[in-house]
Amino acid sequence: MLYEAAQRSLDPVTLLSDRVGSTDVEPVGDYTISLVEGVTAHRERIDELLAEHAQGWTLDRMPPVDLAVLRVGVYELLWSADVPDPVAIDEAVGLAKELSTDDSPRFVNGVLGRIGGIADRLRAVL
Repeated sequence: MLYEAAQRSLDPVTLLSDRVGSTDVEPVGDYTISLVEGVTAHRERIDELLAEHAQGWTLDRMPPVDLAVLRVGVYELLWSADVPDPVAIDEAVGLAKELSTDDSPRFVNGVLGRIGGIADRLRAVL
């Protein structure tokens, strides 16, 4: 949903609201709702962290799928207390393998690994 919203220049929460109220699409799960709302609420800070830790890459240069996956990964690392850090990184890498380029899993793993390495310190100042 985050990827679709970005591609269509829509607000993710608005797209989410349209989907939740629609009978034309599959029901949206509670965790999806919390991810879309959470990433949207913290997007500015998430993007700052990504820009800082994606060595040699700007957000504009990243493949859109990778950017959506990274945003979810950072949100889970820093704001989802029920998701262990290694699980957040592993799930993001898995999504990159399934949905993006051959180089994306290594890229996603590297960026989230750097952020995960300082996640405790980042959480302390959030």
